[in-house]
Amino acid sequence: MGEPVSEMCDHLIKAVNVMMDAESSQIYRLEALKFCEEFKEKCPFCVPCGLHLADKAQTAVVRHFGLQILEHVIKFRWNNMPQQEKVQLKNCAMGLLSSGTYPILEEESHIKDVLARIIVEMIKREWPQHWPDMLKEMEALTSIGEAQTELVMMILLRLAEDVITFQTLPAQRRRDIQQTLTQNMDSIFSFLLTILQLHVDEYRKLKKIPGQELQAKAHCRVGVAALNTLAGYIDWVALAHLTNDNCRLLEMLCLLLSETELQLEAAECLLIAISRKGKLEDRKPLMVLFDDVAMHYILSAAQSADGAATCNKSSPTQPVVERHYIFLKRLCQVLCSLGSQLCFLVGSDVEVDVPANLSKYTEAFLAFTTHPSQFLRSSTQITWGTLFRHEILSKDPVIIQMMIKYFRATMTNLVKTGFPSRNDSPSCEYSRHDFDSDEDFNSFFNSFRAQQGEAVRNACRVVPLEGFQIAAEWLQYQISTPIDIGTTGSKMAEGLCSILSPSAVQWDAMTFFTESVVGQIFKNVEVEKLPVDQGIELLQAVLNYDTQDPLILSCVLTNLSSLFPFVTHRPHFLPQVLQSIRSNHQSDLRHACSSIIKMSRDYPWFILPCFDILYNQVKKLFSNEALLTQMEKCALIEALVLISNQFKDYTKQKAFLEELMATVAARWTSDEMRQVLLEPALFLAFVGADQLMAEGTDYTTGINRSRLSFCVYTILGVVKRARWPADLEEAKAGGFVAGYTPSGAPIYRNPCTPQVLALLPNLLALIRTHNNLFLPENMCRLSETFSRAYEVIEVERKVVLGLTQPVLDIYDSPVYKTHLERMQGFFCTLYDNCYHILGNAGLSLQQDFYTIEGLAEQIVGSALISLDNVPDHRLRPMLHILLSYWTIRDTNHIEALDEFNQSKFSSA
Repeated sequence: MGEPVSEMCDHLIKAVNVMMDAESSQIYRLEALKFCEEFKEKCPFCVPCGLHLADKAQTAVVRHFGLQILEHVIKFRWNNMPQQEKVQLKNCAMGLLSSGTYPILEEESHIKDVLARIIVEMIKREWPQHWPDMLKEMEALTSIGEAQTELVMMILLRLAEDVITFQTLPAQRRRDIQQTLTQNMDSIFSFLLTILQLHVDEYRKLKKIPGQELQAKAHCRVGVAALNTLAGYIDWVALAHLTNDNCRLLEMLCLLLSETELQLEAAECLLIAISRKGKLEDRKPLMVLFDDVAMHYILSAAQSADGAATCNKSSPTQPVVERHYIFLKRLCQVLCSLGSQLCFLVGSDVEVDVPANLSKYTEAFLAFTTHPSQFLRSSTQITWGTLFRHEILSKDPVIIQMMIKYFRATMTNLVKTGFPSRNDSPSCEYSRHDFDSDEDFNSFFNSFRAQQGEAVRNACRVVPLEGFQIAAEWLQYQISTPIDIGTTGSKMAEGLCSILSPSAVQWDAMTFFTESVVGQIFKNVEVEKLPVDQGIELLQAVLNYDTQDPLILSCVLTNLSSLFPFVTHRPHFLPQVLQSIRSNHQSDLRHACSSIIKMSRDYPWFILPCFDILYNQVKKLFSNEALLTQMEKCALIEALVLISNQFKDYTKQKAFLEELMATVAARWTSDEMRQVLLEPALFLAFVGADQLMAEGTDYTTGINRSRLSFCVYTILGVVKRARWPADLEEAKAGGFVAGYTPSGAPIYRNPCTPQVLALLPNLLALIRTHNNLFLPENMCRLSETFSRAYEVIEVERKVVLGLTQPVLDIYDSPVYKTHLERMQGFFCTLYDNCYHILGNAGLSLQQDFYTIEGLAEQIVGSALISLDNVPDHRLRPMLHILLSYWTIRDTNHIEALDEFNQSKFSSA
């Protein structure tokens, strides 16, 4: 080495040490970096300096920099180098591979990585045209020792990644190399499998010999590298390479699942192989994994890894061994992919029979479904659903029996436990590995529960009565079990459950399961085979169950709704059911109203005989203005309107709707209300937004807001639910047909039309005033208390940002806490509901809406006024609501929208 080169190397070593020394100043470090970069770009001594610095005698950081210099030369100067220098550099690089590194367990991983990159960069430029024997040279290197073998594995992996995965080279070179790789794939795979087999055998032999631990570990390291390299090829090579020699590769991977140090990498390879797409006939050999030997190793590996992941499942605080847990996840994915392949192949044209070992597979799969880890449980759900709805497999006795076991497992899995912040379940420790917060877990669990519901419904299409029997047992058990409120939660002092109390989560899980099961019975069981007596017995037990706990009562009412279809087969129970729902109003008003509206929507013809009883009860509830919230009142009104649709008598229903809306119509069309709705200043004063408020001082304006909301809710409920009979003959007989179009289609009239049209002018006035509230002269009218009343409310903000509500205290938090939050909620809900009414009006009133004189001008003058001042978060619901409703379905819609557009553009 010449003196200039030696001197330059000394400078470079000093510069590298300055850059890497924590005590160096920022100025010196930047100067050293600049010197090194300029050297790589301009100095003619790059190759000799790089080779000198890469010598084993240097420190690791200096060696790494020397190798980086060589990589830079190959990347950016290779094409300009004379052929002799290329050959010399290639020979020197190969020399570094053969003798320029420390033993495999001593060498730094970043040195190995950059050395592999150097060789790959040369291969990308020279192979196969100018380096035809590259593969043979790589094979020869493996005979030197474990360190060289590991480097060869890294080179082959990096080459596949650059050419196939990342495609970091010109298209023509990529095609040349990929084609050559493909042509030599038989020998490459044979070489990789031979290396893997050789070093695994050595590892197994040496690890049992005392004093040979380090040598065994060296062979294990090579085995890991070989598996990682295989993973880089399995994803894209022809499927035939994976199944050659009687599926030797798959057999080896299954055997390695029992080796603790190699099982994770083996599972990764196995997962990639089983997940391959392609022609069905090419995938058929993958069914070899259902053989006895493969199934045995997969099942044994799952059992041993489960025990290694946590030594004591019964302890909720037992630490989880991360590597073993990751292996369990990969093994679970292997079984999922194997199930997917089975579903693709069985019943296809390639004639694959149901495996004889299907029961062993499903038992192994069920073990993951019952594992304490909620993540592992959830990972199995899609595959279960696919198996349960498969045309052939779902009829197999093994799968049918497994459906029953799945139902039992679901009884545990539906219970919301395992929050990472808690220690009340073995699932908690696993959740701390999988989720960053309780909110993340809650979001995951909601999706997990939905997947379980889908799988349960699929299974109930095959075994509905068995599913119902399990649901009945669970419901009876919950009814007979005393309520346990737990030891934590802000509701303890009141003797009530919090959302995470033991009884609350059990009732919630059981209720979801019962809903999923009962809904399928009436779809998949013949009428004469329905378990009506048992259903009525359950219904009677629910009706007799006495609790004042709101969370439990909510579940009780949901079960009542789920079981309600049985009442249609025993009509004499109807009054008792309705009475039970009404008696629960004081404890859970919102849920009781929801139950009534659901029954009225699904079974209006059945409830019709009890209409007068229900109507009178609603009148009594409405007589106390403070008893129900506006939304609950609206729900009851909607229920009555839904049932009234069964009158099938236009005159009778119109009279009922007039009576139902009389109070609202009188208040809405009064002169006082008209003035309030027309003038922004009066409107703000009416709702109290221009007043300074202290806590408890907005009683009067609060009542005003409540009454205004009730009017809008009522109009919305009526216009959304009132309809004519679906059957044309019934509609004609009831007086709902006003005429026919030229093409002969009937023109219907809605019994709510007169009432809604009379209220529409003030609704448009409210919309216009609401838009004008954002004008500067009206913005300044807001008091200091309500200066932020028009901003995005917290709930909307979280929806837009994709954030979930807190799960531990949501039950204890009121919807709107402060004066400002209540006002924000009022404005937001009122604004949205106005547009819901406008959107529903076209579908509900049809020609009576579109033929309103000057409709386009009225909409332009209200909904589209002052839009420059309306904030975006208010425009979003307006556009979303109107566009979702105003779907063009007939000529009336087209003509109305044409008129609307023409008027809008002419006004503009």
